[in-house]
Amino acid sequence: MLPVPLLTAAPAQQPDAPASPVAASPGAAAVEPAADQKSEKRSSPWLLVPVVSSNPKLGTAFGGMGAYLHQFDPESQVSLFGVTYQYTSTHSTIAGAFARTSFHEDHHRIIGIAAFGYIKNDYQDYLGTGQPLQTNDDLKAGAGRYLYRVAGDWFIGAQGNAANYQVLGESAQDDLVLETLGIRGFKSAALGAVAMFDSRDNPDMPTRGWYLNVNNLAYREAFGGAATFDAYRVDARAFWPHGGGHVLAFRENNWFTDDAPSAAQAAVMLRGYKIGEYLAPYMSSFEAEERVSFGARWGATLFTGVAGLYGAGDTASSERTFYPTWGAGVHFVIKPKERMLINLEYAAGIEDNRGLYLKFGYGW
Repeated sequence: MLPVPLLTAAPAQQPDAPASPVAASPGAAAVEPAADQKSEKRSSPWLLVPVVSSNPKLGTAFGGMGAYLHQFDPESQVSLFGVTYQYTSTHSTIAGAFARTSFHEDHHRIIGIAAFGYIKNDYQDYLGTGQPLQTNDDLKAGAGRYLYRVAGDWFIGAQGNAANYQVLGESAQDDLVLETLGIRGFKSAALGAVAMFDSRDNPDMPTRGWYLNVNNLAYREAFGGAATFDAYRVDARAFWPHGGGHVLAFRENNWFTDDAPSAAQAAVMLRGYKIGEYLAPYMSSFEAEERVSFGARWGATLFTGVAGLYGAGDTASSERTFYPTWGAGVHFVIKPKERMLINLEYAAGIEDNRGLYLKFGYGW
């Protein structure tokens, strides 16, 4: 999701198209007011979006995203080139630059992300151990993906990422907890392959279609990393229009690791949860979301989901297996022609996990 989210100390994962971070009202695709058509022809190619979030992990964050929009040809999707910055009430700083391109009649898609941050994490119950933990993380990360349309809605490609970060405890007791759990920052570098099916009518505001992404990342010391392990992702989404521009959406997401160190294991990837607090070798989640249209520009989201952590092997995860979430939000379409929106959502989970987010695009 773009803008670049509040990052945690973990190896860089494959980039997704801005959502997140980095979408519009479901009704906007079928109904565009005639009065807006003329103004949209003269619309600015610049996009400025405030970014605000509040959660127990990093406190309240304020920032923004600026992006330049360009369409290389009529058959290609809108490309974005932008930067993002956030500063939090815990004195964390996160900055990033990103590009999402589509060209040559959408036969080529390239995504690139660079992120930098100084992140102060505050966990009340880290990995279910009952121990509070505060860490200071220095992060530098980059990731890229190239996709080529081979036939119909099928794409194949390659991806890679690299990260270099340090994890230090806020106090001697925090350092002891980190040592006990085996959590240490390290360099990581990975390459992998991607296969994707994408029949969505729009990547930011899909009203119909299917999306499937299967990919892997092979982290290797030979690439300059400090550890050798593998990660696999399977992400499936479906979108059904109904009623007066409403959309019912489902997502099934999987993250599997093999021989990964504790800090690089699979995490709960649901809104409302602190990414990196609950870890295990494998994670699977399911989400359902109703995207309600109030008109051409305004809409709402209602969502629920659950994630499961499982897998044998060394892990510092808690004994809990399932992590439910629920929430709701409202959105406003800032670029009707390009079908892009800003979204304000509240999400809640268990064990005091919750979050309030103002961002660009839907959650997924």
